[in-house]
Amino acid sequence: MWQIRELAADEVDTVGQVLGLARLDQGDGIYLVAWEDGEPMGHAYVAMADPPQLQDVEVRPEHRRRGVGSALTRAAEGAAAGRGFDRLTLEVSTSNVAAQSLYRRLGYEDAGRPPRRVTGTVVIRTGPIEVDDTLLMWHKTIAAPARAS
Repeated sequence: MWQIRELAADEVDTVGQVLGLARLDQGDGIYLVAWEDGEPMGHAYVAMADPPQLQDVEVRPEHRRRGVGSALTRAAEGAAAGRGFDRLTLEVSTSNVAAQSLYRRLGYEDAGRPPRRVTGTVVIRTGPIEVDDTLLMWHKTIAAPARAS
């Protein structure tokens, strides 16, 4: 069986060899990594803004359709709730129908913002990439832990 845990410093090279870790140097959040038999299957980055945002969800092709993306998203919700947040946001491409379907199944809905057009060169940890996409902002209310009285 596989497990999900926060990326440790001594795992960066292992994970970085098979998954991009594009936001590793972003510095405002955490990577959650799904592991099976010592191998990284996928990851998700949670930017701890207010509200937190799920970013950079990636599952290796050979591990797709096994629930890894759903489990990573739920783990991101748990990480945000554990830090006292009651909502998680994400941006999803208008062309990524599979991701939209996954997030809808998990209870995410349109946040009421107009689609955001992103074009140009973006420099990430793994190098520059050309971007030409339209993103939808979605959100979900998550259960924050009860505050101590």
